[in-house]
Amino acid sequence: MAPRALLLAQCVCSLLGFLSSALVLVPLSEHVQGLRGRCLLFTAGLWLSANLTEPGRQRFWVQEWGPPSACRWGLLAGALSLLLAAALAWRALFLLCRGLHGTLLQALLTLLASASVVFVVFIASTIVSVGFTMWCDAVTEKGTVPHSCKELQDVDLELDGDSSAFYDQLSAAQFGLWASWLSWLGLTVLAFLRVYRGHRQEDQLDSLAQEKELLLAPPPERSALI
Repeated sequence: MAPRALLLAQCVCSLLGFLSSALVLVPLSEHVQGLRGRCLLFTAGLWLSANLTEPGRQRFWVQEWGPPSACRWGLLAGALSLLLAAALAWRALFLLCRGLHGTLLQALLTLLASASVVFVVFIASTIVSVGFTMWCDAVTEKGTVPHSCKELQDVDLELDGDSSAFYDQLSAAQFGLWASWLSWLGLTVLAFLRVYRGHRQEDQLDSLAQEKELLLAPPPERSALI
């Protein structure tokens, strides 16, 4: 793949990573703010009768709130991905407009940064996915409640906060994290290709320089051969 094509692909992946990260930060921030700093990921609870005189009316009782760090880790990964994706997109556009390709050291730094973000975002995606599944299992009692997890966001769960859009918020954050992870995985592959191509070019230049030195070197004297 040509250097310009690699830069163009890097720019596209960076923009996708930027948009995916924004899809994480906005709904997850609203989720945490609506619940006053708490997080529904990994939250455990069960449905109980709200009043002994009204056995038909039930209320969801939270046994244990999920750790706030679960949502914070997703926010951290989204913020890190957003900033680095914006920086990489700007740099790729700058190099494309100037007709430059960048140095091998820059490509190596991009590879290390992309691989690190892939690792961080993968952990955050796994945490949000597993935590979201555990919360839905708790609020639906693993399917025994006659409502789906999505339908229950329209029910007042009395969680001392705004939970009217928890399903949409967590679903958007989950999708955004996995989409961001795929974008960074693509960026890591592209960065590796740039490093590999740059390394090969340097080896070729070294070989040409050595051949040039051999051609320009003075021939050995006859006495030295004898």
